[in-house]
Amino acid sequence: MTQLKETGQGPAQRMFAADRASRGLGMELLRAGDGSAAVRMTVTADMVNGHGVAHGGYLFTLADTAFACACNSHGPVTVAAGADVVFTAPAHEGDVLLAVAEERTRSGRSGVYDVTVLRDADGRVIAEFRGRSRTVGERGTGGRGTPAGKEAS
Repeated sequence: MTQLKETGQGPAQRMFAADRASRGLGMELLRAGDGSAAVRMTVTADMVNGHGVAHGGYLFTLADTAFACACNSHGPVTVAAGADVVFTAPAHEGDVLLAVAEERTRSGRSGVYDVTVLRDADGRVIAEFRGRSRTVGERGTGGRGTPAGKEAS
């Protein structure tokens, strides 16, 4: 089993702590910082589709969460501008999956991040995800550098 340790309580860790959707699916933030992140999730019976494999939407959500933690590790509020996923192998109930996100480039308010979703037991690649990010504002602001709910003068 892969052993990674969460690093500190930075902006990505605070964002993840408030992410009820990801935590409700049993995701665990293992580390985040400097444009990278790792998130772990176990495939449960409720995540398996009619073919007996993990539903692609759950795999996308796992990768998207790692992407969000990586691009928010720098501090300013950053959201997805778009993302693509390629499923390469099935995951099954009981599989522990690891999503590892790495920043590829960041310029101005835009960034590109790659996420690999692996089966933790054997390292087999389950999916490859590419996310495009957009920084929208500082934490606690309405997205334009002004306090939330306030108009710039």
